[in-house]
Amino acid sequence: METGTSEIDRLQAALVASEAARQEAEQRATGAEAMVAHLKLLIARMRQDRFGASSERGRRLLDQLELELEDLETAIAEDDAANAPGAAISSEAASERQRPARRPFPADLPRERVIIPAPAQCPCCGSSRLAKLGESVTETLEVIPRRFKVIQTVREKFACRDCESITQPPAPFHPIARGRAGPWLLSTILTGKFADHLPLNRQSAAFAHEGFDLDTSTLADWVGACTATLAPLIAQVRAHVLAAERLHGDDTTVPVLAKSRTVTGRLWTYVRDDRPFGGPAPPAAWFRYSRDRKGEHPTDHLDGWSGILQSDAYGGYNRLFDADRKPAPVTSAGCWAHARRGLFKLAELGRAPLAVEAVRRIDAIFEAERTINGATLAQRLAVRQERVAPMVDGLLAWMRGNCARLSKKAPVAAAMAYILRRPETFTRFLHDGRICLTNNAAERALRGIALGRKAWLFAGSDRGGQRAADIYSLIVTAKLNDVDPQAWLADVLARINDQPVSRLHELLPWNWKNTRHANHTQAA
Repeated sequence: METGTSEIDRLQAALVASEAARQEAEQRATGAEAMVAHLKLLIARMRQDRFGASSERGRRLLDQLELELEDLETAIAEDDAANAPGAAISSEAASERQRPARRPFPADLPRERVIIPAPAQCPCCGSSRLAKLGESVTETLEVIPRRFKVIQTVREKFACRDCESITQPPAPFHPIARGRAGPWLLSTILTGKFADHLPLNRQSAAFAHEGFDLDTSTLADWVGACTATLAPLIAQVRAHVLAAERLHGDDTTVPVLAKSRTVTGRLWTYVRDDRPFGGPAPPAAWFRYSRDRKGEHPTDHLDGWSGILQSDAYGGYNRLFDADRKPAPVTSAGCWAHARRGLFKLAELGRAPLAVEAVRRIDAIFEAERTINGATLAQRLAVRQERVAPMVDGLLAWMRGNCARLSKKAPVAAAMAYILRRPETFTRFLHDGRICLTNNAAERALRGIALGRKAWLFAGSDRGGQRAADIYSLIVTAKLNDVDPQAWLADVLARINDQPVSRLHELLPWNWKNTRHANHTQAA
C-alpha cells in the first residue's frame, strides 16, 4: 500500500513539474512572439521610410534587426512542442500559438498529385460497399534540384537528284561565339555574380557539388563574351539615361587588385528616375568605373550632357557647373538626406539640442514631401510654395542665427554649414518640380555593390571594374523597372544576335516587359 502511495506521489510531483514547465514555456513563447511582432513593425517602418537617413549605419541597423528576427523565430519553432521528436499534439493545442496566415502557393507552379489508396472495406463494419463523397487535398512545397541538359540541334543535309547540289539549314546563332552555354545558363552565371554577389570560383564549386564540372576560367570566358555581346544594349541604356533632363549621381569604393596589393577604385552611377514627378520615361541606371576619384571622371562621363544633377557636395562635380561649360553648365541640386545625416549623428549622442531641433525641422520638410511623391510638376510646385518654402526659409534663418553664436569649429556649426555654404542648391527644389529632395535614387542603385564587396572582396583589374559597371547597368535598370534580371537576360541573350539594330530598343527592360505582358494577354 505504501509503495502504491509513493508511486502516486511521484507521478503527481512529475505532473506538477510538467505543468510548471509548460506554463514557463508558454510565457517564454508569448514574450518571444511579442518581440517578433515588435521587430516586424520596426523593420516594416524602416523599409517604408523612403526619405529618412540612408547611411551605412541605418542599413546595418536594418540588417541587424532582420537577423535578430530570424534567430528569434527559429528559436520559437525549435521550442514548439509540435516539433519535438515523436510528439503528438492536438490541433487545439497547436492553434494556441499565433502563426502568420498561410498564403496559397502560386497557381503557375506545376502540381504533382499523389493519391493515397482508399480502404477496401469500411473500418467500422467491414462492408465493401463504399461510395466516394469527395477528397481533401494537402499541398506541400518541394524543390527539385537544378538539372542540366544538353540540347542537340540537328541540321539535316539533303542532296538534289537533279542538280546534285547539297542543301542544309543555316546553323543557329549562339548567345556567345563558339560557346556551348545556353542563354539561361549564362544569365544564371551573370546574375549570380553581379546580383547575388557570388564570385565565379564559388559558382564553380556549387556546380561541382551538383555533379557538373565548370572550371572558373570557363565561367570567366563566358562572362567576358556575354559582356561583349550585350555591349549594344548597354549603349542603349547609356543613351536613355543621358537623354534625361535631371540625373542622380553618386559613387562608391571598389577595391581593385594591383601588384602585391589592392587599390581603391570607384564605381559611378547616373540614375534617371522621373517617377517622383510623374514623368512618363522609364527609370534606368548607367554605371562607370575609374581607378581613382578625380573630378575629371564625372566631367568625362557627362561630356555633352546638360541638365540638373542631384548629388552630394563632392568637389569633383564643380567643373560641370562652370558658366563657360559647353554645351551648357549643369545645374546643381543638393541632397537633404546628406545634410540631415551629419546632424542626425550629433542628435543621436543626446548632447546637441541644436542638432535635435535641426533634425526635427528637416523631418517636417520630409513629411510634407511624402504627400507629393509621384504628383505632377504643377501639384508639387504648389505644395512646395505653400507649405515647404516657409519651413525651409525658417530653417535657414534659424541655422544662420545659431551659427553666428557658435564657434566655426563646433560640430553642430560644421554640420549646419554643409547647407549654409550652398543654400541655392538646397532651395532649388522649391522652384522646380522635377528636383527631388534627396539623392537616394543613386544611393539605392549603389546599395547592391556595397553589399557585394563583402562577398567578392575586390575587382581583379581595371578591365574587370569596367565590366562590372556594364553588367550592373543592365541588372539595376531591370530591377528599377520591376523586371526579373535573370529571365530578361536569358531572353535577351537568346535573341540579341538575331535582332536588327533598328529594333534593338525592343530588348530594353521596359519595352521587353510591355511586350511580354501583351503576349500573355493575347494568349489568355
